[in-house]
Amino acid sequence: MPPKKAPAAEKKVLLGRPSNNLKIGIVGLPNVGKSSFFNVLSDTDLGKAANFPYATINPEEARIPVPDVRFEWLCDLYKPASRVPAFLTCIDIAGLTAGASTGAGLGNAFLSHVRAVDGIFQVVRAFDDAEVIHVEGDVDPLRDMEIIQTELRLKDIEWVEKHLDGLKRSGRSLGNNSLADKARKEEIATVEKIYKALTVDGKDVRKCEWNNKEIEVVNGLTLLTAKPITYLVNLSEKDYIRKKNKWLAKIKGWIDAHNPGDPLIPFSVSLEERLAQLPDDERAEAQKEPGAQSALGKITQAGYSSLDLIRYFTCGPDEVRAWTIRKGTKAPQAAGVIHSDFENKFVCGEIMTYEDLKENGSEAAVKAAGKLRQQGKPYEMVDGDIAYWKSG
Repeated sequence: MPPKKAPAAEKKVLLGRPSNNLKIGIVGLPNVGKSSFFNVLSDTDLGKAANFPYATINPEEARIPVPDVRFEWLCDLYKPASRVPAFLTCIDIAGLTAGASTGAGLGNAFLSHVRAVDGIFQVVRAFDDAEVIHVEGDVDPLRDMEIIQTELRLKDIEWVEKHLDGLKRSGRSLGNNSLADKARKEEIATVEKIYKALTVDGKDVRKCEWNNKEIEVVNGLTLLTAKPITYLVNLSEKDYIRKKNKWLAKIKGWIDAHNPGDPLIPFSVSLEERLAQLPDDERAEAQKEPGAQSALGKITQAGYSSLDLIRYFTCGPDEVRAWTIRKGTKAPQAAGVIHSDFENKFVCGEIMTYEDLKENGSEAAVKAAGKLRQQGKPYEMVDGDIAYWKSG
C-alpha cells in the first residue's frame, strides 16, 4: 500500500477583520506631532495641528498612495492613460491621555475611533521644544508609551469582562449534548483565556499564541490590543539627520521588553514639513543631503505590511492599477475586489508574476516562455501577481 499522505497543515487565520479595505489610525498623546504627521503624509491640512490638547476631535481620513517600484516599472512599460497605485487609508485620531479608558478627557470617543481601525501608527515624541507643551509636563517617551499601552489594555479588560459576564449568564443552562452548547462553552473558555492574558500575564492580545478557533473569537471582540502597532518616533530635524537621540535606544529596549517584534521607525515631522513646502525638484535635491531623506514612503509601506496587505496588478494601455487584498486571498475573491460579478461568475485567471514580465520584457514573451498560467478557484494570490480575469 502506498504511504498515507500527511494531512495538510492547517492554514493560520489572520488576526483582524477579514476585509481588503483596512484602515490604520494615528494614535498618541496630545502634542506629539500626530496631526502634523497626518498633514504631511496626506499632503493636506485636514488634521488640525494646534498647540493644545484635543485639537483633533473627529478623526480625519485620507488615502495615501503606497510607493512601489514595480508599479512605476509597469507604468513605464504600458504607458497607460490612467495610473492607480495601491492606497493605505489613514485616520488621524485625537490624543489619548492617562485615564482615557475611564472616560477622562474625551477618552471614550477616542477609544471608539481606535476600535474602528485595523492597525495603529503610534507616534512617540522624542524631541524637546519649549513652545510645544506636553500634556504630562515633560518629554518622556517611555512614560508616554506606557500610558497608551495601559489605556488600550484597560479598555480591553473592561470590554472582555462585560462580554464574559454576558456569556456566563446565558451559559448557565448549557448542556453537553448539542454542538451549539459545546461551541458556546468553547467560546467562554477562549474569552477566559483572553482575560487571563490581559490581566494575569499582562500581555497585549496580539502577542499571545492563538489557534484558529480562538482567533475567530478574538476577531469577534475587535480588541484594541489585538491591532498591529508600528511605533513612529518623532525626532527633531537635527537628531534625525545626525541619527542620534538620547531616547532611541531606551525606546527600542521598551518595545523589546513589552511588545517584541513591533517595528520602530524614527522620523522627523519638522523635516517632513520643510520638505513638503519645497517644489518637487528642490525636494529631490534637499534629500541628497546626508541623513535628510523623507521617511514617509517607508512608514506607509510598514503600515500596509503590518495589516497583512499585498497587491496584485491589472495592466493595459487604458490603465495600470494596483489592487489591495489581504494575504491568503483566493483568486475569485481577489477578482471580486474589482467587481462582485467577477467573483460570482468566476471562470479562471490568467496570471503571470511581475518578475517573469520584467525578465521577459513583454506579455507575448512571457506567454512564449510558458510562464502565463491559468489559475482556478483554489489559487492563492501572491504579492506582485499580474492578473487578467475571465468570468461567465
